Amino acid sequence: MVLQVTSSPFDQEQVELLNRLLPRLTESQRSWLCGYLTAYPGAGAGAGTVVPAAAGSVPQAAAAPAAPREATVLFGSQTGNSSKLAKKLSKRLEDQGVQVTLASMNDFKANTLKNVQNLLIVVSTHGEGEPPDSAIAFHEFVRGKRAPRLETLRYSVLALGDTSYEFFCQTGKDFDLRLEELGGQRLAPRVDCDVDFEESAEEWMNQVLAALSAPAAGSAAAGSPAVSAGEDIESEFSRSNPFAAEVLENLNLNGRGSDRETRHVEISLEGSNLQYEPGDSLGVYPENDPSLIAALIEAMGWSPDEPVTVNKNGDKRPLGEALLRHFEITVLTKPLLEQAAKLSSDNGLGELLQAGREQELRAYLSDRDLLDLVSDYGFKGVPAGNFTAILRKLPPRLYSISSSPKAFPDEVHLTVRAVRYEARGRARNGVCSVHLSERTEIGDKLPVFIQRNDNFKLPDNPEAPIIMIGPGTGVAPFRAFLGEREETGAAGKSWLFYGDQHFSTDFLYQIEWQRWLKDGVLSRLDVAFSRDTDQKVYVQHRMQENRQELYRWLQEGAYVYVCGDEKKMAHDVHTTLLDIIAQEGGMSPEAAADYVAGMQQQKRYQRDVY
Repeated sequence: MVLQVTSSPFDQEQVELLNRLLPRLTESQRSWLCGYLTAYPGAGAGAGTVVPAAAGSVPQAAAAPAAPREATVLFGSQTGNSSKLAKKLSKRLEDQGVQVTLASMNDFKANTLKNVQNLLIVVSTHGEGEPPDSAIAFHEFVRGKRAPRLETLRYSVLALGDTSYEFFCQTGKDFDLRLEELGGQRLAPRVDCDVDFEESAEEWMNQVLAALSAPAAGSAAAGSPAVSAGEDIESEFSRSNPFAAEVLENLNLNGRGSDRETRHVEISLEGSNLQYEPGDSLGVYPENDPSLIAALIEAMGWSPDEPVTVNKNGDKRPLGEALLRHFEITVLTKPLLEQAAKLSSDNGLGELLQAGREQELRAYLSDRDLLDLVSDYGFKGVPAGNFTAILRKLPPRLYSISSSPKAFPDEVHLTVRAVRYEARGRARNGVCSVHLSERTEIGDKLPVFIQRNDNFKLPDNPEAPIIMIGPGTGVAPFRAFLGEREETGAAGKSWLFYGDQHFSTDFLYQIEWQRWLKDGVLSRLDVAFSRDTDQKVYVQHRMQENRQELYRWLQEGAYVYVCGDEKKMAHDVHTTLLDIIAQEGGMSPEAAADYVAGMQQQKRYQRDVY
């Protein structure tokens, strides 16, 4: 249809522009434009609006059809980022008058998927391309033979991941491809987010909101609704606006002669209004190692005072400060190498990225940092601003909180092991752990925020038994659990499996565990110190030794929590748990796996692994 001046509120020049633009728009572009105009400041009333005040002044053919006003938002989250983003999306949809069903994937009844019209998935990828624990069952259902045809479904996927892992955003890619195979139509293209996900997630939400939005009678008015009486006041501080928190204490928990250094850091949250629960994490924005920065600047022949751009707003900082606080310099990723190859005068980097050399590339990425990269390939003479433009932002590090807010109001405690090792003839340090252990003193300020973790929480029933498995710093959240149970007077039994290298030097929080044992807050404690005996003993061995009692606790409804290293410890603990259930329950391996899956569905098996 050709728009006529006489039948519209536009002048001749506007009509000509519209008639050139409208026929060339795709369906998704028209949908986006409709939502944009609906949300445009002043839309619907007043001067400057493109919508005429008179009811009949726009031709009927120009009106966009009303979009469905319901959406199902599902999230699969391990550390809480997907959960937080899903809740933010749901709130924005509700503000537009959309009826929203929000659920974790492990709470969603998979057989109702065929009834969903608009599905929005926010999911992270865990480990080596695996779904987070809360998404495993739904992921298997969608990819399995029982998944229904979904010709009436419209969907979109926001995938969270980390480009330093080989299978970047794999779970989100799995969902996106499979829903298409089942007949679904994309509302908006999938967006894959790196650790610096805020801007990409915001762009995806805007696309989804535009695709679902349409003028509708009775829809929510523009703007945020007023806070209802009694509603918690949210802190102004967040991942994108961290709180400058004062360090109150910084102690080494390991004894003299230990091969390890584990810091107990106490941080003040006074004045922040930041709230947390046991099981949550604290995000800390660290600073890079000044000695590594100096070596990098020297290798490249740069000046530390040269200004470089540090964000999309165009803000500039001196190079030294930018490398200290703004850019990741210790982790190499394939996308980074692909961009770096365009700046390098050495063809070797491009050859490394060629097909067929994946194993060699994987090995190169595993133990090198930015200084290695610029030393190995020809980057001398590349301007600092050109090089920093390809670097990703320095991401925060997340640490399981080791304190109960009821026991320590306005404080948060961390248990952090300093990471130090040698590689390729040079000392390497963990970015945040060594920043905390070597360069953070009492009175210093740290940029922090609270990271919710709804997938690692104490039972609602205070009488439910809990089994906690946490070697090394994996014990951190269990100090928070027991501190909380002591304060609330919870009556449920508790059992801790703890392990480390040596009893005499590495028994973290030993006095507190013993006090809780004496007071009845902790019912049982089994320890494994791997270097104190000829044969190495780990927490999974203690589980096997006590398998009959452990299985009795499971039959009584005990909740099992695992925290710590994913690649080795958590895998071995999981295998041991399956073996115990099969042995003591007289089950087949398949039945034992179903038993554990049922525990996960009931939130009786929760893991915080990394």
